Amino acid sequence: MNQTRVFLIFAWLMVATLLWVEWGKEQSAAQAPANVETSTAATSAAVPGTDAVPDAPAAAAPTAPSSDAAATATTTASPSAPVVTVTTDVLRLTLDGGSVRSAQLLRYPQEAGKAGAPVQLFDPTPTRFFAAQSGWASSNGAPAPTHVAGFVPEGSARDFALAPGAAAVSVPFVWQGNGVTIRRTYTFKRGDYAIDVRDEVINQGNTRWQGYVYRQLMRNPPPQKSGYTDPEAFSFHGAAWYSPQDKYEKRKYDKFGDEPLDKQVTGGWIALLQHYFFTAWIPGANDTSKFSLATLNDGGTRYVVRAVGPAVDVAPGAKAQVDARLWVGPKLVSNIEAQNVPGLTRAVDFSSYSTMATLAGWLFWVLAKIHAVVGNWGWSIIGLVVLIRLLLYPIAAKQFQSMAKMRKLQPRMQQLKERYGDDRQKLQMATMELYKKEKVNPAAGCLPVFIQMPIFLALYWMLSESVELRHAPWIGWITNLSARDPYFILPVLNVLIMWTTQKLTPMTGMDPAQQKMMQMMPLVMGVMFAFFPAGLVLYWVTNGALGLLQQWSMLRRFGETAKA
Repeated sequence: MNQTRVFLIFAWLMVATLLWVEWGKEQSAAQAPANVETSTAATSAAVPGTDAVPDAPAAAAPTAPSSDAAATATTTASPSAPVVTVTTDVLRLTLDGGSVRSAQLLRYPQEAGKAGAPVQLFDPTPTRFFAAQSGWASSNGAPAPTHVAGFVPEGSARDFALAPGAAAVSVPFVWQGNGVTIRRTYTFKRGDYAIDVRDEVINQGNTRWQGYVYRQLMRNPPPQKSGYTDPEAFSFHGAAWYSPQDKYEKRKYDKFGDEPLDKQVTGGWIALLQHYFFTAWIPGANDTSKFSLATLNDGGTRYVVRAVGPAVDVAPGAKAQVDARLWVGPKLVSNIEAQNVPGLTRAVDFSSYSTMATLAGWLFWVLAKIHAVVGNWGWSIIGLVVLIRLLLYPIAAKQFQSMAKMRKLQPRMQQLKERYGDDRQKLQMATMELYKKEKVNPAAGCLPVFIQMPIFLALYWMLSESVELRHAPWIGWITNLSARDPYFILPVLNVLIMWTTQKLTPMTGMDPAQQKMMQMMPLVMGVMFAFFPAGLVLYWVTNGALGLLQQWSMLRRFGETAKA
């Protein structure tokens, strides 16, 4: 079987699939309902607004609260709530104790090569609202601080910064009521996107205090890009969560209402994912909480993923402590692995299929090892292609041997076509007899193609999703591997390589019309690749160039270099 023919057919199918997916997005958007209802039983009923405190999970609370208890805990945001600003070497945030209102990633500019505003995840702007929220509710209706109001800064400082040489900076907040004190401390570490959040409940009153903590991520619908060549348009946008029993799960924003999420989890995590970046609440490994999703219609749709619990039962004179982490940052695999949280690396959403995601993870591991040596992501991609080619060389050698033999048989195949004319049955029998006599397997070229398909797809998703390649330069004119080639040099090289490869590839059995169509394929593929990120095109060009070199070498070895 002709490798180029099969691979190009596969490429066409891939393009058709991408176009179909994009069309499906438009249809879903056109049919979306105007009013979005709460999607989960975890909130008991439609959540009245962004100030609402969720009900506790019955299994997590010492005494299951009623809806009235939750309503009592609901408060109205104070416009003068004191806000604290925190600046580290990687983050700049504003928070008020119950909510992280804004977060900027100082090492990630919004545009390549520009020193403008950094990427902003949490955002208080009404049209782009996005926040991490956490508060408490009492199980018996006693006062408690919520994410809306209650916590105040402990001390007079309003601006905190990581001092030169310091490993961390801590920002304390406090709430007091009826003899109960809840002290919340945010700890920011150098070079770390994970924020430690510790709550200490101290009961100095005369009665037992029972309550539960809740944590949630809330945002307006994020802007969606379109276009089948833009990786961000195909990157997952939505909620994800992890539990020891069901592992990694996710749901797009427009699918929140498909079925309720009401999952009791020990440990685990919840997150909102987007291209290159994500935010996540990570409860304590031994803490039990209930995960849920909700959509709120509070003057506009807002999506919520929350973890309610654990609960505490604090006797007079006693205290309890609850710890969690809040991740606010890029999908940096090495930094995420350093958290030692089961399943958190799946937030780098290489694929919906675990096998493909695992393969992509292996490929990225190799790519990162190469980068540690060469220090450039462009050269690392080239090195990865070389390693893959070396690994597949034995299989590819068999393929090229078969192609060389098929090429030698072209004149005899043409004679058979002239002899049998339109009698396809006799032509097929004579062709098979010729293959058998010359010991040629026409299907030998298929195996390398099918092996390379999953590798190519895994590489596509890996290179598209890896934030390490975002705005990364290669050489000369390629200053951003995550954007298209500004001068289309790589796409033109791709056309030339594909055209030359095609000239060395036998087209045995093709009629003139098919041959003309195949001759147009390099140009068609070149136009398509002109708008792909340069990193992907660099991979494709390198892979094609090595394949062309190998094919030319094998044809010389078998003594056949004449044109088809």
